[in-house]
Amino acid sequence: MKKILCVALALILCLGMFAGCASGTPEETQGTGADLTGNYEITMWVSEKDGVAAQFQEQIAAFNAANPGITITAKIEGVTEADAGSKVVADVATAPDLFCFAQDQLARLVQASALAKPGKAAQEAIIANNDAGSVTAAKVAGDIYAYPLTSDNGYYMYYNKSIITEEEALDLAKIVAACEKNNVKVRFALENAWYTAAFFFATGCHTTWTTDAKGEFTSVDDTFNSANGMIAMKGMQILTNSTAYDSNADIFTDAGVVVTGTWNADAAKAHFGENLGATKLPSFTVDGKSYQLGSYSGYKMMGVKPQTDAKKGAVLQLLAQFLTNEENQLARFNTFGWGPSNKKAQENEAVKANESLTALAAQNAFATPQGQIAGVFWDNAKLLGAVAKAATTEAELQAGLDAYTDALNAFTSLTPEQRAAFTVIGGIKDSGWGTDFAMKEDPAGTWTSEEAFDLTVGTEFKVRQGMGWKVAYGDNASNADTNVPTTDKANFKVETAGKFYIQLVLGENSTAVVNLIPAN
Repeated sequence: MKKILCVALALILCLGMFAGCASGTPEETQGTGADLTGNYEITMWVSEKDGVAAQFQEQIAAFNAANPGITITAKIEGVTEADAGSKVVADVATAPDLFCFAQDQLARLVQASALAKPGKAAQEAIIANNDAGSVTAAKVAGDIYAYPLTSDNGYYMYYNKSIITEEEALDLAKIVAACEKNNVKVRFALENAWYTAAFFFATGCHTTWTTDAKGEFTSVDDTFNSANGMIAMKGMQILTNSTAYDSNADIFTDAGVVVTGTWNADAAKAHFGENLGATKLPSFTVDGKSYQLGSYSGYKMMGVKPQTDAKKGAVLQLLAQFLTNEENQLARFNTFGWGPSNKKAQENEAVKANESLTALAAQNAFATPQGQIAGVFWDNAKLLGAVAKAATTEAELQAGLDAYTDALNAFTSLTPEQRAAFTVIGGIKDSGWGTDFAMKEDPAGTWTSEEAFDLTVGTEFKVRQGMGWKVAYGDNASNADTNVPTTDKANFKVETAGKFYIQLVLGENSTAVVNLIPAN
């Protein structure tokens, strides 16, 4: 109880420090000088994993106990952090008061005015208490907009110590050889752009996206299609050319190595048992030079939605700071294995002894923080792994890199209106689901492709909105079924060959009809 009261006192002092920011923004001065006692009903989104909501309820009860006179009653819903930001941006008015989200959604949330910025004192506390990576991830234009929740959203390598030595685990070719010898798999999701990027980061490539004030992607500085990018492609072939390679990293059957993250820690322990090894990713060698594999690093955050009630807004800021403090981060580590962002929590002996978090920390030395990246990157970078697997010549590798660049250029050449509109994507013009083709609305509610396509029987495609997958129409039977979410509609399959324009006619209740209009 003494520790809880000390935490409460610290929070109250932090709130008092808010009062010194009278010249700050409305978010910084919420509730200054106000008596915060009262009853507050709040809504909250947390991870959908079993037990998470219940633990947050317990921690909110501890907050109430530590702050006599303040009673918070919370309605908590489980929503995956990967989707939370998009759901909030879609309807800020009905979004929850507190929500947990993946850090790559931060800029969109700020642009949508969906986050109340912590006050100056709270920002200073966030900087003082959390690791540098998570603090940077919480910032937009130098200001902190959210509270770091975890520092564990990255990937590293699990391996079987009975067939791979610590020294061999440092070299991709030796790993592959050991797995081939023992007839087990190296599971590395190289047909997922998040993982494919590891080889490009190893050689010094980058992809940096620029947005305008409205959050629209306007340009990209991307060096994947370069001499270093070719080295990355050849590096992938060390693995993809092997019989040991398997791109499914979410199952452990017959695995000698799995590249994954903390979310699969329990599965790794169950599969490898006493032979479990965990470490950073290996290096690979091309033309006599060694390259250490990189990765993406990511963090999870807790955000506070702006409030019309200043007192409630101030209480929510206090609650967010409490829920993300050392004690509560450690509680979530002990229960769910979540990696703390709090620096003192990271020094806890149990955290330091956790082999998965130790491996992640080692890999993070070579990681690139995941920023705001357009969907066209994710759609096309994942194809590079498949190209590396299929290619037998350097010319074929180069063709894959060229197609990747063409897709990015096609995206950046579209106007913001075109990007927000409907587009066609699929097995059209040998694009391999890597290119969006523009459509035009005329009349209202009817969208038609700007060009006609030569379509063969069996060609599959979808019509999607905003160059994302939240709204994507395909087969007319699924388009008409309101019980099927728009994200899950089946692909449209061409039954008659010919040259056609592709048309989408929107109906009510998220229904639609896709037509093939013969070209004259």
